Amino acid sequence: MSTPLYQYQAPEPTSAQLESLELLRASERILLTGHERPDGDCLGSQAALARILNARGQSAFVLNPDPPEARYGEVTELAEFLVDDGGELPDHDLVVMLDGGDLSRTGRLAPRLESASSRKLVVDHHLHEGADWWDGAFIDTSASATGVLVRRIASHLGAEVDAGTARAIFTTLVTDTGWFKYSNTDQETMLIGAEMLGAGVRPAQIFSDLFQREEAEHPRSLSAALARTAYFGDGRLAVIDLPLGPDGRSSAADGDAALDILRSVEQVEVALIVREIGPARTKLSARSKGAFNVQKLAHRFGGGGHAKAAGATIEQPLGVARLELVEAAVEQLAVTKDRRSTPRSAAEAERRKRGA
Repeated sequence: MSTPLYQYQAPEPTSAQLESLELLRASERILLTGHERPDGDCLGSQAALARILNARGQSAFVLNPDPPEARYGEVTELAEFLVDDGGELPDHDLVVMLDGGDLSRTGRLAPRLESASSRKLVVDHHLHEGADWWDGAFIDTSASATGVLVRRIASHLGAEVDAGTARAIFTTLVTDTGWFKYSNTDQETMLIGAEMLGAGVRPAQIFSDLFQREEAEHPRSLSAALARTAYFGDGRLAVIDLPLGPDGRSSAADGDAALDILRSVEQVEVALIVREIGPARTKLSARSKGAFNVQKLAHRFGGGGHAKAAGATIEQPLGVARLELVEAAVEQLAVTKDRRSTPRSAAEAERRKRGA
């Protein structure tokens, strides 16, 4: 067997992370869960950790509050994935919440998880501002994806990464770093990515599975969403609002695709999609590319996330939520210093002076 070109070395675990590893080792039947509307990082992390634990002779399965999108079908086939039906929780002695540190983000699962006699563990890379509710936490907010932390756990447990686990971990990386183009992409991310390729991952196939299976209506729904773009704060803030359709269903427009297009506009520093998801219920998706901290904005509305990517579910009608979000974002922009506001050269300063 040839020597790998890249050999990943996990950072030394903190004392809290060591305690979390002991929780994992001591458990026999492990329920893995995550946030509502699970994304690629959540699902990939769950699949990878389930495979790692099952290979050790433990029993691990996933129970999520919502079903996965069809695009993640290849990932959810890698482990046992269940969707909550509102009934009693399956037998387990440990709950692991991945890609989220706020138990309320598990939706209607939260009360049953909280009251369960099992021990609780969090594996996450988001900023957590509430009270600690867990028995252990493997957390690092500097990690680009929760999948990075799962890869560290595998290393600390002495677990091998097979082809299926590699696919799951690679999915977490590409979905949370925008295929390695976001500012959270770091050396550790790229080293793990290279290692996953060595384990058999084929990036072109994963890209096709995730992003080239849209329905024929996709271009039209995206076009209709972009047509609702409005600018505020001297063009530094771009907002799309998406009301419920005539059939009472939420817009099917791809929010990530729309947000990427909004951020391609030079002067836009923060982009928001405000989507009506029910009566007096609105979903915020926020992204930034400068110094604007969208996690701070989302937190004001009961949400969270990262400095460059965050979201919230707001219990208000779309119009009210949109107005309050715009006001809050413009207020935050007024006190945000963006490096892009300072010319990087004399030529750029002259170009801005001319308005070119």
